[in-house]
Amino acid sequence: MKGLHMITFLLTIIGGLNWGLIGIGGLMGSDWNVVHMIVGSMPTLEAVVYILVGLSAVWLVLGHKKDCRMCGNGM
Repeated sequence: MKGLHMITFLLTIIGGLNWGLIGIGGLMGSDWNVVHMIVGSMPTLEAVVYILVGLSAVWLVLGHKKDCRMCGNGM
């Protein structure tokens, strides 16, 4: 399960950074969607990346209390 956790964590970080860049780019009048820049010529693959990022976030939320050292200790 550690491998799955690392994959979901990495995908969630990528998604978060991408959304941050989209927001900053939007304020500056630019399109900084990195996922679209990399796989934009393949819209189905782009959609799959977004679905995987979303599923990764759900997986991390559902398993957070079990995996988190701070929450698991009752702090």
